[in-house]
Amino acid sequence: MRDMEQKLQQERQDRRDVNSDLSRQYKTMQTELSNKVKTLEKEVSQLKEELVLCQEDLRKEKRERERVQQEKDATVNDLQHKLDNMEIEYEKILHETLDSLTSQLSVARQGWEEKSTALHQNYKELLSEFGLNAFDI
Repeated sequence: MRDMEQKLQQERQDRRDVNSDLSRQYKTMQTELSNKVKTLEKEVSQLKEELVLCQEDLRKEKRERERVQQEKDATVNDLQHKLDNMEIEYEKILHETLDSLTSQLSVARQGWEEKSTALHQNYKELLSEFGLNAFDI
């Protein structure tokens, strides 16, 4: 009987030891898990802060890109307007130059025709003085 009591005592002691060990392991795991949760919560908090900063940076970059694009568009429109005005001005200059040239050619032509007529008249008179008919030649 004693032997059995001793075995029973031993088993109870073993059970208490196992129970105690399991409790200790449980508490250790619970502490580790709690620490890990706290660490992950801190990391999540930091990542959220970084995300907010990154989103703000992204908004700033988008605004800056839109501003630069608007400036480029305004510059292109301004240059296109200047180009159109230059084209109109050059067209006016070309028309004025061509009109002036046409006018000068017309005046020169009249002068040549007058000289030519005078020259022909002189030659006719010379031919007639020699007794020749200009139409026969």
